[in-house]
Amino acid sequence: MSRTARIERVTNETKVLVEIDLDGTGKGDLSTGVGFYDHMLNQLAKHGGFDLTVRTEGDLEIDSHHTMEDTAIALGEAFANALGDKRGIRRYGSATIPMDEVLVRAAVDLSGRPYVVHDEPLLTPYIGPVYATSMTRHIFEAFGHAAKVTLHVDVLRACRPGGHPDAHHVVEAQFKAFSRALREAVEIEQRFAGALPSTKGVL
Repeated sequence: MSRTARIERVTNETKVLVEIDLDGTGKGDLSTGVGFYDHMLNQLAKHGGFDLTVRTEGDLEIDSHHTMEDTAIALGEAFANALGDKRGIRRYGSATIPMDEVLVRAAVDLSGRPYVVHDEPLLTPYIGPVYATSMTRHIFEAFGHAAKVTLHVDVLRACRPGGHPDAHHVVEAQFKAFSRALREAVEIEQRFAGALPSTKGVL
């Protein structure tokens, strides 16, 4: 069964196209106008094992908020659509990822119940010219609510003794952990033989 989806989201602020294949090979074709965000979405494709296309045109003359938020919403909707009825999936996934001095843990439940918990240290305001570090939490929240998943992302360690957090490493490690957790959760578990992994009978 093909687990793919295509979402087009158009507002007065943005125009977004997302295509995803959950059983891909990690290919990313990404263009949002926010270079660091493209870099993070490429982590999602590569480490999630998804084929991912994103094309976003947003009101970057204002700031990058609408562009990143609406992309995350469309991505969450595409992810949910591609999952289909969720039969046979593992449902749960987790990953603890180091990136030099940074250590991040992410855990996900494809539960159908949107809930996001995010914990990171105070970072410098921007990575590159337009990626506001305050948006990382918002991106996860927008994705989590649109995809209807439970997601926890915790930065366990962020800097060397006496040093300051490297915002690039902190955010990138979060996206890598998030991606690996999703990759595990969407895997088909042969022992489930197509059953829904829930005692409720509904996800």
